[in-house]
Parts: sequence; structure tokens; C-alpha cells
Amino acid sequence: MYAICMLSRFMEAPTRQHMFAAKRVLRYLKGTSTYGIWYKRKDKNSKLLGYTDSDYAGDLDDRKSTSGYVFFIAGGAISWASKKQPVVTLSTTEAEFVAGSYCAAQCVWLRKILEQMGWEDSVSAATKVLCDSSSAIKLSKNPVFHGRSKHIDVRFHFLRDLAKEEMIEMEHCRSHEQVADIITKALNLDAFQNLRYQLGVCAEEEFKLGE
Repeated sequence: MYAICMLSRFMEAPTRQHMFAAKRVLRYLKGTSTYGIWYKRKDKNSKLLGYTDSDYAGDLDDRKSTSGYVFFIAGGAISWASKKQPVVTLSTTEAEFVAGSYCAAQCVWLRKILEQMGWEDSVSAATKVLCDSSSAIKLSKNPVFHGRSKHIDVRFHFLRDLAKEEMIEMEHCRSHEQVADIITKALNLDAFQNLRYQLGVCAEEEFKLGE
């Protein structure tokens, strides 16, 4: 996801380097064609769970950050996205707050879809959204910080309203437990494989062993 997000920014004028990177993505897809997402729990009592993350000023050309989120239900990922933010943020906290707002909008949509599918128990309480930035979580909950965030576009304060209405509940998680890292930044092989497994992605052989 992160590699495709990066490559898509150069579709108008790709260079030789981008073509090599695209071929590497294709090789990865061919080598993992037997992989899939394993949903381990089949009952409708599984709660919707989200992760949100961002890299700060990751684009060296315009210094914009990349937002990422992933939602789980029944032990596997059901919705995810990696997208460059439309604004230049002034701090890591602001970048995480903007990413959280995108995640919150997707959360509202997923909650409505699950309700229509008869999974009311999955969204009966506030949906937990895990973030590794304590400052962004405080900004979403405490109106005292409003004076420090007036410069942030009004649409991104959507997150604060949802937290106040208890539709979502922002919680802190440690950086190495942040599953959304896999779609917001480049990782070494061990970290990538670990987070891929946490997404619920595994090989066909592992599916058969779990039957």
C-alpha cells in the first residue's frame, strides 16, 4: 500500500527509478499470490477497531505528510488507506490529528454499513481508534488546546466532534504496536512481516493449519 501510494505521485512523469520500483512491487505480488486475510472469529459480536498513523513531512518535495488508517473486525483488516495529506502540517501532533480526522470519517461510514448488515453489536459502543501520539489524542479530547489549533483547517476538527459525541474513542498505543505504520512509511523486513501478520494476512498453508 505504501509503495503504491508513493509511486502514484509520479504517474505523470515516471523515471527509470520509478519503473524499477514498480517492477519490484509486481514481483512481490507474484510471490505472495497465495496470501489472503484470515478472519478468525465469525460471530457478530466482534468489535470494530481502528488504527491511525502518519509520517511527518515525509515528502521531500513539498514537505507534506502521509496519512494512513486500517480498520479490523473478526481479527482481520476490512478497510485501509494510505494518502498524502492536502496540507503542510507544522508539527507531528498536527499531522497525526489530520490523519485521525480522515480515519474518523471512514469510521462513521463503516459504522453505518455494519449497522445495515445487522452487525449492530459491533458498533453498539464507541469505536476504539488507536494512535501512537499522546498529543494528538489530547488535542481531540480537550477543548483547552483549541487556541493552539485554530490554524488547522475547520474540516479536520471533525475528529473532535466525534470524540465529544462518544462515537469514537481515541486511545494510545506504543509505536511498535502501531499497525498503520505499514501503510505510512518504509520499514525493514522484520517489521514489515510482523505488521503484515497483525493485519491478518497469511499464506495458504497457514489457513489450512488453522482449519
